[in-house]
Amino acid sequence: MKYKRILLKLSGEALMGDQKFGIDSERLETYALEIQKVVENGIQIAIVIGGGNIYRGIQAEKSGIDRVQGDHMGMLATVINGMALQSALESQGIYTRLMSGIKMDQICETFIRRRAVRHLEKGRVVIFGAGTGNPYFTTDSAASLRAIEIEADVVLKGTRVDGVYSADPEKNPDATRFTTISFKDVYQKGLNVMDMTAFTLCKENDLPIVVFDMNKPDNLRRLVMGEKVGTLISM
Repeated sequence: MKYKRILLKLSGEALMGDQKFGIDSERLETYALEIQKVVENGIQIAIVIGGGNIYRGIQAEKSGIDRVQGDHMGMLATVINGMALQSALESQGIYTRLMSGIKMDQICETFIRRRAVRHLEKGRVVIFGAGTGNPYFTTDSAASLRAIEIEADVVLKGTRVDGVYSADPEKNPDATRFTTISFKDVYQKGLNVMDMTAFTLCKENDLPIVVFDMNKPDNLRRLVMGEKVGTLISM
């Protein structure tokens, strides 16, 4: 086993499957089964999920909604996705806790760092919703922040591509994939991994990031058990 405690970052769009918006129940079940494999290997797992399948705060400005208001709407979307993922995991018999950066006691626990760590130590999957609880911060930033707070070994960014490329592989067939790359090289090459705030948080706290394809069966389990999957970004 390579990692003892991980922070898995999923995009809200990943939950759409082949739909144009919302939550695809089959994709949700697939992710729950992949996460179950990790839990069964005794690895502690926390999850941050985006809300782009329901609402993107940054789109709010185009529709005339105040940016702060829009970001709060986006935070609520991440809680909806967290509730859906919690339900899917519990249907597989996995104990979970949904913790929110915004107080909403009837729905989930408010994030308290020590309590989150205790849940992880007891073998529960912890889902962090509502981002950082503040506007102007993305869920990538929330993932980096929560990972540092709970002293995770790594941030695993699950995407639909199998790592970091020299260019967008969906647009440029000549793009080459990196197996490993340093934080410094990502900066210098201008590669798009996470937003700058999230990326800098990881760099300054020496927290490695692995970008991998979450949609390929068994990738998550193979990665945490030490196989070379995706692209490792480290010092």
